[in-house]
Amino acid sequence: MIRKIIHIDMDAFYASVEQRDTPALKGKPVAVGGSSNRGVIAAASYEARKYGVHSAMPTATALAKCPGLILVKPRGNAYSEASRIIQSIFFDYTDMVEPLSLDEAFLDVTFNLSEHHSATLVAREIKSRIKQETQLTASAGISYNKFLAKIASDYNKPDGLFVIPPEDAIAFLEKLPIEKFHGVGKVAARRFLDLGIHNGADLKNVSRENLKSWFGKAGEYYYEIVRGIDNREVIPFRENKSIGAEQTFETDISDQGELKYRFESIIERAWKRIERHNVAGRTLTLKVKFFDFEVISRGKTFDFYIETKDEMVVEATNLLVREMPFGKPVRLLGITLSNFMEEDRSPLQTKLEF
Repeated sequence: MIRKIIHIDMDAFYASVEQRDTPALKGKPVAVGGSSNRGVIAAASYEARKYGVHSAMPTATALAKCPGLILVKPRGNAYSEASRIIQSIFFDYTDMVEPLSLDEAFLDVTFNLSEHHSATLVAREIKSRIKQETQLTASAGISYNKFLAKIASDYNKPDGLFVIPPEDAIAFLEKLPIEKFHGVGKVAARRFLDLGIHNGADLKNVSRENLKSWFGKAGEYYYEIVRGIDNREVIPFRENKSIGAEQTFETDISDQGELKYRFESIIERAWKRIERHNVAGRTLTLKVKFFDFEVISRGKTFDFYIETKDEMVVEATNLLVREMPFGKPVRLLGITLSNFMEEDRSPLQTKLEF
């Protein structure tokens, strides 16, 4: 069976979170980390990358390349929070999610939790949801294995979506520059070029034995990937202690009526996730983040399990209203259900096509 794999990679994730949270940074060259001349850059915005600034670069070098570079201290909690929202979106579409880091993951959507019958439509909807719920952009690659999906996600960055269907894979790989092959590092790329191997077509003409003698175990990998062969499975991981939804608003909200209206859609999304996992819980937790990044959470544990959408709406809304009126504008609202009666049970899934 041909699998349908999506690779989602957030665009300049750490720097984009900083630009989102501090509007004055938008459109400017920003680097996260590297707070002193002896430091190292952890991430760079696309504006900074135009000057040649990139992660792992010494701060002194980055400042020499881009004198107007704005250095920002890392905020781990902000990145983790955004990542949690993004990954909760993934699980709305499949339980087969393999996170690689805070800002990227593989999704196996051969079978599907949505109403779509196309992996490409699923990827497009995930990108749209990420933009709507976090104000961040992601790039998506779609193909029949991990290697090709990873290559595809990097093809049209930022905010890209690229599909490599099975029938086009070999022709695509033959034209691909050798340094663009995922798993070919700078040292290996230089050696390939010294050997006269500039693209996939050149690589495909090299025997398995020669590749193994030149590169050891990696030679076997190179021999297979240029032929579109990658049998690695998506290995799911999820620590499912709570299920819910949250949203970072495009602009801070002060109007109480608007907050209640927005909260209704957040409860709706949370309930859909709860329903898909077929769980009931006793504890609801409200999360509120204000414009100045102060965060409060208010929880309530009931003497009954919340098993219906109506119960969820009533009790979650009560939690919110009890805290109103807020004394300052709200940036984010969230609601989660926990303290489950039983473990998750995977729902039936529907087969997908590209």
